[in-house]
Amino acid sequence: MEYFDTHAHLDDAQLSGQLDAILTRAREACVAGIVTVGTTADTSATCVELARRYVGVWAAVGIQPNHGRDATPGDWDRVVACARDARVRAIGETGLDAYWDHTPWELQQRLFADHIQLAQATGLPLIIHMRDCGQAVVDMLAGGQPGGALRGVMHSFTGTAAIACECLALGLHISFSGIVTFKKSTALREVARLVPDDRLLIETDAPYLSPHPHRSQRPNEPALLPHTAQCLADLRGVPLARLAEQTTANARRLFGIPGGGC
Repeated sequence: MEYFDTHAHLDDAQLSGQLDAILTRAREACVAGIVTVGTTADTSATCVELARRYVGVWAAVGIQPNHGRDATPGDWDRVVACARDARVRAIGETGLDAYWDHTPWELQQRLFADHIQLAQATGLPLIIHMRDCGQAVVDMLAGGQPGGALRGVMHSFTGTAAIACECLALGLHISFSGIVTFKKSTALREVARLVPDDRLLIETDAPYLSPHPHRSQRPNEPALLPHTAQCLADLRGVPLARLAEQTTANARRLFGIPGGGC
């Protein structure tokens, strides 16, 4: 049995100082693959370096919407250059965020459109951030379809069943983080029941969102991914091994990553 963490920030200072130990614990927990996700040009470059250095680690590159305001001239060109690396298997973290007001809405939209176009040009899937703006994200993705087929994942999904259905209709995968294990997440767990087997993914979003029963643990890390998997397996009435196998196969197919064992 193996798991695949489709979204972690291994470059984060909460993790980077103990990364060897964190990845050892991940392997011991049968987490066989991790996508480490950039949020700025600098962290994207760092994620590529980490993916080159560690077996089982792959990179995503992009400028997360809340960091858009701080991007300097040339940062986007650096992301585009990073996307050419063989260890890069996704574009993002991208998307929109209506909760924080760090980046003007129009700039968020322009950056998201740039990421969509880069994904279409490279054939890589998108990793999409969506907070308090699910319909706006879906509308932009639907509008981007004429430029070429879109593949990707709604990262740490917290939207409604209706938004989930629209994302699925666009051909996207839906990923659940430790949030789905929280006591208050009853509605989200109902959404998690609805996602087809072949579109379901799991993630930690480490160092954030530690799952129950380790919610107080800081930082979160990939070794805690099995708790989210167990929650989803229980919800969907399937054995843990089956859910782990399915979500790992989904991740490897989406990101174009060959199989391996724990």
